[in-house]
Order: sequence, then structure tokens, then C-alpha cells
Amino acid sequence: MASEEASLRALESLMTEFFHNCTTNERKREIEELLNNFAQQIGAWRFCLYFLSSTRNDYVMMYSLTVFENLINKMWLGVPSQDKMEIRSCLPKLLLAHHKTLPYFIRNKLCKVIVDIGRQDWPMFYHDFFTNILQLIQSPVTTPLGLIMLKTTSEELACPREDLSVARKEELRKLLLDQVQTVLGLLTGILESIWDKHSVTAATPPPSPTSGESGDLLSSLLQSPSAAKLLNQPIPILDTESEYICSLALECLAHLFSWIPLSTSITPSLLTTIFHFARFGCDTRVRKMSSVNGSSQNSVLGQERGRLGVLAMSCINELMSKNCVPMEFEEYLLRMFQQTFYLLQKITKENNAHTVKSRLEELDERVLCWGRQAESYIEKFTDFLRLFVSVHLRRIESYSQFPVVEFLALLFKYTFHQPTHEGYFSCLDIWTLFLDYLTSKIKSRLADKEAVLNRYEDALVLLLTEVLNRIQFRYNQAQLEELDDETLDDDQTEWQRYLRQSLEVVAKVMELLPTHAFSTLFPVLQDNLEVYLGLQQFVVTSGTGHRLNITAENDCRRLHCSLRDLSSLLQAVGRLAEYFIGDVFAARFNDALTVVERLVKVTLYGSQIKLYNIETAVPSVLKPDLIDVHAQSLAALQAYAHWLAQFYSEVHRQNPEQFISLVSTALEAITPLISSKVQEKLLLSACHLLVSLATTVRPVFLISIPAVQKVFNRITDTSAQRLPDKAQVLVCRALSNVLLLPWPNLPESEQQWAVRSTNHASLISALTREYRQLKSSAILPQRKVQLEDTKVIIHQTLSVLEDIVESISGESTKSRQICYQSLQESVQVSLALFPAFIHQSDVTDEMLSFFLTLFQGLRVQMGVPFTEQIIQTFLNMFTREQLAESILHEGSTGCRVVEKFLKILQVVVQEPGQVFKPFLPSVISLCMEQVYPIIAERSSPDVKAELFELLFRVLHHNWRYFFKSSVLASVQRGVAEEQMENEAQFSAIMQAFGQSFLQPDIHLFKQNLFYLETLNTKQKLYHKKIFRTTMLFQFVNVLLQVLVHKSHDLLQEEIGIATYNMASVDFDGFYSAFLPEFLANCDGVDSNQKNVLGRNFKMDRDLPSFTQNVHRLVNDLRYYRLCNDSLPPGTVKL
Repeated sequence: MASEEASLRALESLMTEFFHNCTTNERKREIEELLNNFAQQIGAWRFCLYFLSSTRNDYVMMYSLTVFENLINKMWLGVPSQDKMEIRSCLPKLLLAHHKTLPYFIRNKLCKVIVDIGRQDWPMFYHDFFTNILQLIQSPVTTPLGLIMLKTTSEELACPREDLSVARKEELRKLLLDQVQTVLGLLTGILESIWDKHSVTAATPPPSPTSGESGDLLSSLLQSPSAAKLLNQPIPILDTESEYICSLALECLAHLFSWIPLSTSITPSLLTTIFHFARFGCDTRVRKMSSVNGSSQNSVLGQERGRLGVLAMSCINELMSKNCVPMEFEEYLLRMFQQTFYLLQKITKENNAHTVKSRLEELDERVLCWGRQAESYIEKFTDFLRLFVSVHLRRIESYSQFPVVEFLALLFKYTFHQPTHEGYFSCLDIWTLFLDYLTSKIKSRLADKEAVLNRYEDALVLLLTEVLNRIQFRYNQAQLEELDDETLDDDQTEWQRYLRQSLEVVAKVMELLPTHAFSTLFPVLQDNLEVYLGLQQFVVTSGTGHRLNITAENDCRRLHCSLRDLSSLLQAVGRLAEYFIGDVFAARFNDALTVVERLVKVTLYGSQIKLYNIETAVPSVLKPDLIDVHAQSLAALQAYAHWLAQFYSEVHRQNPEQFISLVSTALEAITPLISSKVQEKLLLSACHLLVSLATTVRPVFLISIPAVQKVFNRITDTSAQRLPDKAQVLVCRALSNVLLLPWPNLPESEQQWAVRSTNHASLISALTREYRQLKSSAILPQRKVQLEDTKVIIHQTLSVLEDIVESISGESTKSRQICYQSLQESVQVSLALFPAFIHQSDVTDEMLSFFLTLFQGLRVQMGVPFTEQIIQTFLNMFTREQLAESILHEGSTGCRVVEKFLKILQVVVQEPGQVFKPFLPSVISLCMEQVYPIIAERSSPDVKAELFELLFRVLHHNWRYFFKSSVLASVQRGVAEEQMENEAQFSAIMQAFGQSFLQPDIHLFKQNLFYLETLNTKQKLYHKKIFRTTMLFQFVNVLLQVLVHKSHDLLQEEIGIATYNMASVDFDGFYSAFLPEFLANCDGVDSNQKNVLGRNFKMDRDLPSFTQNVHRLVNDLRYYRLCNDSLPPGTVKL
């Protein structure tokens, strides 16, 4: 090697060249290779030591430290002990000499390299590693450096990565736990002494009596005047150095709290000190200094202060997130909550100079914490409140000295003064958690229901009123107009999310306090309805149609707000429908009737005066508003379908006039909207309501209502313009259900099945006329235009028929029989057309969807001969060539076709009884000889999941096809050693499962592991002789290899359990034969290491210990391989 000085110069110029923007990628690769080769040389570290002490070039220093890092983490085992001693002594000296002048990122990296040595060698070879850190912290000159070392040690040693053996990981954690008390004492001392040193108690006048800061609530929260007085001390003004030390100490605490258990080492004085610092975040005065003095130095100081608050809250939240609280720590917890709620009261306190909202806005400024993304004090505080309610409320509520109701009052203030939408959403989440807690508490203690509700009633009513106000433009226009209602994120816009989350809170309050909630919501709805219903007087007839004669800008704006609010309130009323049915139907009948009558009136009004077609002064705003209100009124009425059904069953015998009137009026509102000229949003709302009336309510008189007959005529009239696809499907479903579904409350003899059957046949006949005519023409070759027309007819007809079948698949046998009779001809046409379109994968896809739905819903009605004919047709059509064409050449549509075909076969092989058993051999051969070879080697997951599900169903539902066990045989032999049939097919299927575990697709792996485990639970798969003797340990081997390669790490737990279930079939064989053989075949480890691995795998037979042993084996095997790879070539190991 060249001299150190020359090497340093060369390295500096290489680094400068590497990072210069004119250097080409080619040259960069050359330099990289050169540097890597240099780093690999034995003794390169000596040069790096020289470079570190002699250069000021950041790149060179970073490179040198990377060489050390690589040496320590990957090659340490092979470094001579003399060299190790030298490195252990030189690097800390270097750090001490230069830590004040090094850039922070170099200093932190050097700290990490020293900690890495500690991770390997402390305490055996580096006994003063931790003592040195404690000395650094205690010496005022090096306190910051000591704290950085301490935090790095906590990060790297408490939860080390996997390049250590399990025994070493356990040893490190124990060593660190022994130091926790000392470390926490030191950190408490640092924070306390800085606070006391800068405290200004003597100079402060007592708080004025009117300030209210030490009011009753505070005394009740803190239980002791001295604590309240302590927390009322003014916040000290810290110099920059003290500020820096405090922030490092708090960062250390936050990391320590993330892994140390809650115990008495975390003393009351430490907690109180952390809370003192948490006040930095919520005191806006310390931030104000900067703006008064104006200098940028002060502005940075304000930022620092804010950061201390954020860091202190991080410490508190780390403690809060632990659910397991030892008895002796509960009192500390209570004290923590009391102190945090003192802060909450401080944040939300009204005073003349500050509104609560503007204070929260200041506290919501994000501050940068070392090396982490910017966070704001408000975000941290909201996290605290969420943890309090979700983890600790049930524990704390029982303390009589903790004022929960007053806490809710503060949370209320905090929620409704949030400066951002995200902050408000987070607070609504906390209320949702609280309401869930309350609901489950009441369900588990029904006797105390009244007492619990009385305690919280006022808070809940306040919450409900305020949340309702927040969704109304009347009260909250400025904020609501900021919400985006255009861009979809997770299938909803920002406005829809805001509304949905608010309505969930309203619904949860309704569940607890139905009467209050209803009497709060309904009057507000009424007010907005009056405006809407009053629009009729402003409608004037003009030459082109109707016009809304409201033109003044201010009036238009007010109308817009009122219509938006009405739309939201209609959604709220719809959301509450579920709280009027079931056991409470009678008790809340009058309220629900009032709502439904209003909704029926509003929907009819909208349809009669055709507000959706009216001309307005601001069409781009008011027209969508009017359409939305109309659509929401229909949707809200639809939500009450279950209530209407219950109403029907209560009154159908005595006086159904009121019910008949409601349903008839609703239908009058619906029918004018079922037209292709109506906007789709409104049309679909009307269709959904029609479906609910036909399916959920099912009144016997529906068919005789003129409005319904009108819809029948419109749909079956071929000259009328067809509705858009979605609407057509919904209307046909409704009409079909009117005729097919049994009428409630009537005996079989009064169901008039004969008439309804005839009507249904003529309905389907009219809907499928064009489709049935295709049978004769489709076999002939078609021109392109003609083919496209044919495809449209197929698509339109099959989408309607598939939906009709799906909607009755769970209904009575009679309904399904009539449905199939009506469909029979169309089904036969579909089967005849299928071969003609086998090469048009889009058509095949739709046909197979239809057949799949038929098999799922009507296979009994189709009868065995026809079903056999269908399956045989499919099996003949899907030849090896056709499958290959679909899967390999037609992309996703082709794969979907094959997947649907396999789904149909899944339905067939699940069928109980002997009917479809003759198909099993051809289904298995299709899977194993035709589909499997095509997809086995493809990396794409297409078709695989469906194929393996089919194989699982074949085994699960047809076990006796493979294992003919007779009770007599098992009794005679004492053990069930059953005869095996179709052994070759069984072995091929198992082999396919085994192969799937060697592929990278994690979803397939998880699914197939679940299938094997299910077969073992239900049919004792792992115990079968063929599995036990020829496959068991092959599977265990594959699962262990997967764990070693870390390719499916997310499934560690599932793989561990499956390995146990397989091994437990033959523990003796596992320990005496499999494990030694597995270790013998492991490459990359020597025989001594193999012996250690074998010895550490204890012969436990319970699940937790066994899986722990498996994970230990896997971890240590990887660790040994890493060590062995790092040894210099030619190393002789004894």
C-alpha cells in the first residue's frame, strides 16, 4: 500500500470527483469498485484511522467510518485481538478529541461505530464501555456527547437486529436492564438541575385572583394544592446549551421508555420533571418572546422551546401506550393523567388576549426533532388523549378522585377548537372510542344503565349538537367550503369523509340516548325542509319550461347553503333508521312514522314539481344541489325499508290503510324518475328504493299499483329507450322480485304462485327476446359490425339475468323453481352460444359469470342431466391449447375466464351426495395435467389461487375418494389405517402444494398453508400414513428453509405453528432423525456450530416453546453464516 499521506490525498480527490456533477455514471461505478476493493483489504482500517484524524473532508470521514462499520458488523470475528484492542482504544479517543468540531452526522456515525463494538464485546472484552458513557454524561463538558452515546446504545442494543445470536440478544437486554435505574437517575438529575438553575420563582408575583388558572377543576384534578402550585410556576428561560442538553435527555427517555417495563424505577420525581418540560409546548408566551424581540436568534429559541414540549409529550405517550400496568405503577399513572389534564386545561383556557383556537393554531406549528420528521405539540397531545381513552379510561374511571365529566368538558373544548380538519378528525376518533367504551360498559352492566347515562348525558347531548352544527353551512360555512368534494381518496372525497365521520358520532349518541338525539336532530331537519318545500311558490313557467325565480346573489347563496345542509341532514336521518326497529319498534313508532311521512312527502314533492329539471339563476351550483337533495331524500326513505317491513307485519291484518298510503305515495314519487332522461344519480336512487320496496317490504298489493304496472310496461316495451345499464339491472331485479319473492305474513295457499309464475315467464321472455334469437345466427360467421352488436345484446341480457338469479339465490325453493322455469330457454341458448364465442374472451367471461351464478343459486333446479351436460361442454371446450391461449396470450381477461371456470368446478366438487362424483377424475386431471403445468412456472399469481382452492375443495369435500375408511376396519385394527385409493393423484396434488411454498407470492403461500392446516384439523391430513411416511418432513424442511431465507417474514407466526403441527405427529422422528439430518445438510456452518444449534433446540413438545426453539434455530443459523462469511480466507478454525 502507498504511504498514508499519499493515500489520503488520492482518496480526497476520488471522493471530490465522485460527487462532482460532471462525473459520468460509468466513472462513478469504477470509483465505487476501487473503494470497495480498498475496504476489503486486511488492515485497511489503519489507513482509515489515519484518514479520520487527518482530514476535514466529510466524504472521506464518512467513507472511513463505513469501512469500520463493515469491519465490526461483518468481519469482527476474524480480526486479531491485538487489532481489536487498538480499535477499541483509538476510536473513543478520536471522538473525545474532535466531537466539538465534527459535523453532527459524522459525530453520530462515529458514536454508532463505537456502540457497534460494544454490541459485540461488552462486557467481556470491552468492560468499560458503559461506564465510559455514564462518565461522559456526568462530566458537564461532555454531557451532550454522553447522551448521544446513551441514546445510540438504547437503539442498537435493546432491540438489536438479527446479526447476533439469540443468547447474545438476551444477554444484552439483561445487561441494559441492570443499568436502567442508574441511567434514569442520571437523566432525572440533569433535567431537574437545569430546571432549578433557570427557575425564576422568587421574582414572580402571585397569579391574580381572576386568572382562574388555579380554579376548582385544577384542585380536583391534582388533589393537592402543592402540586398545583408547582405546575403554576412560570417556565424558566433556558440558554441554547441547556435547551440542547434537555432535548437530548428527553430523546433518551423516550427511547428507553419504548422498551423498559413500567416499574418503580420510573420515579414520581422523574414524571413530574417530564411534565414540567411538557409545559414548554403549551405555553405560547415562550414562543411570543421571539416576535417581541424580533431577532432570528430568538425565533429559533421559540422553536427549540416548542420542541422540548413535543419531546416531553413523546416520553409521556411512550409510557401511556403500555397496556400492562403493574399494581404499584397505577398510582403513578393517575398522577400522570392529573398532570396532563392540567396541561389540557391550560391549553383550552379562555382569556381576553387569546381565543382557544388561535392558541391551538400556534401550538400546531410543526417543530423539527432531531433526525425525525416535524411534529406538532397538538398532534402529540391528541395522541395522548387517544391513548388515554382507548387504553386507560376503564382503569381510571373507577377512581373517585378522577373527574371524568370535567375531563370530557375539556376534551369537548379541545375538539371544537382544532385548527385543522385532520386534527378535528383525530378528535372525533377519540369521541368514537369513548362512545364505544360507554356502549360496551352499558351492555355488560345493564342494571347500572341509567346511572351511567345520567352521569354522561349532558356531555353527550352537547357533543351531538356541536357535531351537527359542524356539518351545517348555516354554522360552519367557512370551514366546510375548504373541503374538497371532487378528488376521490379511498373511494370518498374529503367532504364525504368529513360527513361520514360526523354521522358515525351522531349514530353512536343516538344508540345511547335515542330520545334526546331525535329531538335534537328532527327540528333542524324540519327547518331546512320548510325552505325546500317552500320553493314551489318561486317556480314560474317560462317559454322553455319551469324556472326558479330566485335571482339575487345573496338569496342564491343562502339557498345553496340550506340545500347542502338539507342533504347532510337527510343522510343523518337515514343513518339513524336502524335505531327504530327490532325491540324498540313500538316504543319509538311515532317518531319513526313522523320521519317516514315527511320523507314520503318530500320525495313526491320533488318528483311532482320536477325540481331536477328546473332552470335556475346559478345552474352550476343550484341544479346539482336540487338533484342531490332529491336523491338523498329517496336514499333516506330507502334506509327505512326494514322499518316499513316491520310496520307491515304489525298492521297487515287490522288497518293497513296508513301503510298502503305510504307505499303507494312512495311509488308515485319513484315512477316519474325511471326514465333515461333523468340524471343518473337521481335515477339510481329511485331504482334502489324500488328494489328495497320489492325485496325488503314485499307488500302483497305492489303488483296491482298502477305506478308499478307502468314500470313493467316501460321495461318490456322494446320500442322504449333502454335505461343505462346499472339502472336497467336494478329495475329488472325489482320487477322479478315482485313476482318471485314470497309475500310475508301469508300462508303458502294464498301466494298465487300460478299467476305469478306466468307473469314472471312473460317478463323474462320480453327481456330476453333479442338474446334468444341469436341462437340461429350466432353459429354463422359474422362481420365485425354485426359481432359488436351481438356482443352488446349478450352483455345487456346476461348482466340482467345474472343479477336476477343472484338476488333470489338464498330464497325459498318455490321462488328458485319459478325463476329457473322462466330462464330455462335462455340458459340453453347460452350453452349453445358458448362454443361459438370460445375465442372471444370478453364474451366467454360474461357467460361464465352467468353460469357460475346459476351453479351457485339454481343447481338443484337445473337438475342433474343438464348440469352434467354443461360441465361436459366446458371440459370439452377447455382443452390444453385453449387454456394455454387464455392464460398466456389473452392477458387478464383470459385469466379471468379460466378462474371463473375453476370457480364453477369448485361449486360442483363441493356438492354433497354422489351425483357429481363421476366428474372427480376428469376435474383432477384437468387441474393437474392441463392447468397446473401452464401456471406452475409462471411468476404471475393469476389463476393460481383459484386452482389451489379447487384442489383444496376436491380434498376437503371428497376425502373418501382418496381414503376409504370403514368403521369396522378401524375397530378391528384398533387404529384407523385406512385403504388408500387414487394415490398417484393425491401425491401429485400434495407435490403441487409443496412447490407453491417455494414461490415468492406471499398471498398464495398464506392461502395454501391455511388449506393444509384446515385439512389437518378436519381430516387429520398430517396423520395419514402416506403423508407421514413420504411427505411430512419434506414439508417441514421447506417451511424451515423459508424461515431461514426470510422470504415470507410476514408469515413467521403461521409458519411456526404449521411446523409444530407437522412435527407433533412424530416428535420422536423429528428430534432423532429429521433435525440431525436438517443440520447435517446446512451449508455455511461448521460441525461445532451445528452441534450448538442442535443442543439449543430443546426437546419441548408444547407449542410456545417449540416455536420459540424454531425461531432461535433460524436466527442463530443465519448469525453463524454471517460470522463465517466474514472470516478472512484461509482462516483455520479449531
